[in-house]
Amino acid sequence: MSAFSNHNFAGEKALIRVDFNVPLNDKLEITDDTRMRAALPTIRKILADGGRVILMSHLGRPKDGPTDKYSLRHLVKHLGELLPGVKVHFADDCIGEKASTAANALGAGEVLLLENLRFYKEEEKGDRSFAEKLATLGDVYVNDAFGTAHRAHASTAVIAAFFPKSKRMFGLLMEGEVASAEKVLHEAAKPFTAIIGGAKVSDKILIIENLLEKATDIIIGGGMAYTFMKAQGGKIGKSLCEEDRLETANELLKKAAAKGVNIHLPSDSIVADNFSNDANISTAPSNAIPDGWMGLDIGPLAAEEFANVLKRSKTILWNGPMGVFEMPKFQHGTRRVAEAVAEATAAGAFSLVGGGDSVAAVNQFGFADKVSYVSTGGGAMLEYFEGKELPGIAAVKA
Repeated sequence: MSAFSNHNFAGEKALIRVDFNVPLNDKLEITDDTRMRAALPTIRKILADGGRVILMSHLGRPKDGPTDKYSLRHLVKHLGELLPGVKVHFADDCIGEKASTAANALGAGEVLLLENLRFYKEEEKGDRSFAEKLATLGDVYVNDAFGTAHRAHASTAVIAAFFPKSKRMFGLLMEGEVASAEKVLHEAAKPFTAIIGGAKVSDKILIIENLLEKATDIIIGGGMAYTFMKAQGGKIGKSLCEEDRLETANELLKKAAAKGVNIHLPSDSIVADNFSNDANISTAPSNAIPDGWMGLDIGPLAAEEFANVLKRSKTILWNGPMGVFEMPKFQHGTRRVAEAVAEATAAGAFSLVGGGDSVAAVNQFGFADKVSYVSTGGGAMLEYFEGKELPGIAAVKA
């Protein structure tokens, strides 16, 4: 059992760092509440014990202090709907008299949502005295915000030091994230396939290098594949390419060969004469794309080749889409990969999907419940797999 599950929160005020950085539309309505729902098991356990819950989060990137469109008060009504029968209060500050009065007035089984932490510059600066002011609000500190674990902010990393070891812990979401990432990084059953997609090689160099030590197969798709194609002398038309990374791409291929890791590049591509869903499209070998055309998705042959690699895998990590899946004409590759990951999972593989676009894709195509774990932290997960220590995790473990 974990420290969190074993802990009885009866009579305690639990100060929880959640990631309620949810998207809002022009009417300030929540368009995707995934992150809020992800925190519910942690909140419910504390309330069931007879504890009091104080939630702190950031929302957006306010530049000049308090700004209404970034106020967490817009989340109060929905949070109440997610916690039927629970009183949800709001404090229009996160430190100072308003916050402490509201925290002290909380009854057992009630929830208090604090105002946006980033209304104070001290939050992102990791200011010690700001962290200390936050810490006075609770008896126990629970970090359940994996999405911000890679930031050394006051509420994610600095605050833990103001609580004794027995009173600082990960929530259930954070525990699940860390356990899933650890399983892939340190206990991966072979064959272990990593699917790395997205636009730029430069964003993924570190993760590929770290995975060369662990994976048996690495599938590369998305815009970054064309930098590899061009590096090997291929013709890529006007596809996305990082000219200053051609040498890096060849070095990665050499390192993989030396370590016996199979790198799978898309043999063919869906190409278009324009970056638009209305463009004319065709199929071409990924290393022989005609001038004036660009690759916007992996082709049907590549999709099946990748699917075959995934079907024989025992561990799968997926970070980044295979093409511009937001446009219907260029979503087949990403959908086929999602299907193959789901099929491998059904056959007993452990699959971890992380990174904003991959998560959006499995949700959009209806595969979220057919993979082993969907990570809520894009940047945090990326840094974890790059082999970096995450401040939000280190602080709780310290």
